[in-house]
Amino acid sequence: RNYYGGNWASFSFSGLLSWIKENQQKTDTSDDCEDWRKLILENEEVISLSKKDKTIQHVEDFCFGDQDSAEDVEEAGALPKLPIFGASGAEGVAQESEKECPPMESALPEAESQEPEKATGTKPASAMEGNDTEITSKNESCHSTALGESALELGKTEAAPSEISAQEPKKVTYSQIVREGRRFNIDLVSKLLYSRGLLIDLLIKSNVSRYAEFKNATRILAFREGKVEQVPCSRADVFNSRQLAMVEKRMLMKFLTFCLDYEQHPDEYQDYENSTFAQFLRTRKLTPSLQHFILHSIAMVSETDCSTLEGLQATKKFLQCLGRYGNTPFLFPLYGQGEIPQCFCRMCAVFGGIYCLRHSVQCLVVDKESGRCKAIVDHFGQRISANYFIVEDSYLSESICTNVCYRQISRAVLITDQSVLNTDSEQQVSILTVPPVDLGKAAVCVIELCSSTMTCMKDTYLVHLTCPSTKTAREDLEPVVQKLFNLNTEKETENEELEKPRVLWAVYFNMRDSSGVDKNLYDGLPSNVYVCSGPDSALGNDCAVKQAETIFQEMFPTEEFCPPPPNPEDIIYDEDEIAPEESGFSNSPETKPEPSTEESSSGGSTAVKKEDNEE
Repeated sequence: RNYYGGNWASFSFSGLLSWIKENQQKTDTSDDCEDWRKLILENEEVISLSKKDKTIQHVEDFCFGDQDSAEDVEEAGALPKLPIFGASGAEGVAQESEKECPPMESALPEAESQEPEKATGTKPASAMEGNDTEITSKNESCHSTALGESALELGKTEAAPSEISAQEPKKVTYSQIVREGRRFNIDLVSKLLYSRGLLIDLLIKSNVSRYAEFKNATRILAFREGKVEQVPCSRADVFNSRQLAMVEKRMLMKFLTFCLDYEQHPDEYQDYENSTFAQFLRTRKLTPSLQHFILHSIAMVSETDCSTLEGLQATKKFLQCLGRYGNTPFLFPLYGQGEIPQCFCRMCAVFGGIYCLRHSVQCLVVDKESGRCKAIVDHFGQRISANYFIVEDSYLSESICTNVCYRQISRAVLITDQSVLNTDSEQQVSILTVPPVDLGKAAVCVIELCSSTMTCMKDTYLVHLTCPSTKTAREDLEPVVQKLFNLNTEKETENEELEKPRVLWAVYFNMRDSSGVDKNLYDGLPSNVYVCSGPDSALGNDCAVKQAETIFQEMFPTEEFCPPPPNPEDIIYDEDEIAPEESGFSNSPETKPEPSTEESSSGGSTAVKKEDNEE
């Protein structure tokens, strides 16, 4: 691929249109080198890899505006694609302004004592390959780029009331979306980070957090009796809520307090261990609205398939994550979920790792005697030897996956003109669970992102819908889209439709969910070849983190997984490496990075700059 992250990537609007076209056509990749088989020795055999990505299916996109008017429109500020671009906010070349900002490595751990709006900083330009970049530490200013706007200070944005929320939404045309396409960062997979989840802990521990920024999810919503309403989840929210009676507030607080230490009171739930969580809630003297809030918006579990214990565990996890960085348990990475894999790539690159784009692999080379994989052959016809090989599931051919049964994820991405629930502030990051109409079907998770997340242009919202597939993505998700949004492009619409946000553009697609597949189900894979899955359908990222750590520990059982990187001033070099270091460079693969003359070492801070003319 020509972009980072595979199915975890995020795209500008034009990048997504290219991705859609590519997946609708599904053309075969031809071999660049026909004689690569000459590299295979007599005592070796090959495992051919798939030339076609079959993880994305049923891609359908719809424009609800005048598409003809955008035929000759180009993205503003479009530049020739650089190898590292093609996915994510790294595409934008923007104005810069200096702002005081806390570094993420300190902002994440210290944020528990901060107000929600102070839990995030400004976008470090290190995430913007191709521009001047600077990674800063305490009391230093950081250069920030915001896709053509001055640097965004999140604290101010969240606190500031909307200037136009009371007015009618501005009319946004398709040609405007195309022109402002670089302001969009559209994720293929929609997730949030639990504030006490495994990924946040890993980002802090490994110091990868220095390359990313996050915005709080500002509200939890529920869809009940045809209306969207806000769910009170913290103590302050519960007692400030106008939609709950005083008796309901006491009921809710009593139940949530019980969930926080339910293990200490087994007598209260033991009789219901074989029941569903929904059945257990009915025994707790909770009103129907409270049961709905807890089941769908706090525990966020299935009404029919979730046991009492699983529901209590999910509720406890939600409650434990409250208050660490804000009033909800969730964080969202600025510029999209696709920033996260790029952040790990940046840290890897600092210590000598190489990430090759547009570099396909023909086959794995296996030694017949030992049964171990020795090398790969790439599309240039060169052999690359290694001791361990990690392969994403989508690269494996059908002959290897004959025993594997995959699940599917239904996805939809919408660009809309207003929020599903308008309030005084238009800069909201919302999560909404829409319960299934028919029992046995999965609920639909809706995540709505505002422009201050740097994922969409001003006066629009980016809406992600996700659920486990039963049919095609459009068949699964369009009924929910019709409930929440106005799809009518004609001027004459009913009053009820006028109140709903208008969909400007939409895409539906199904994505393979290969998580949870046992390695033993893959036929004929050598023991030193490890398979990792694509994204799963869960809201959080725990599955990916556990999988990465498991594979790492199998390869290197005595090593620490993602250890904290050393400070440059703490790195000790051998004497024979001093000479190349004096020039600021070292070709030795053993050498750790040392601050160059442009790097500041005072107070333990480092500032790494790129040259203006460097790609």
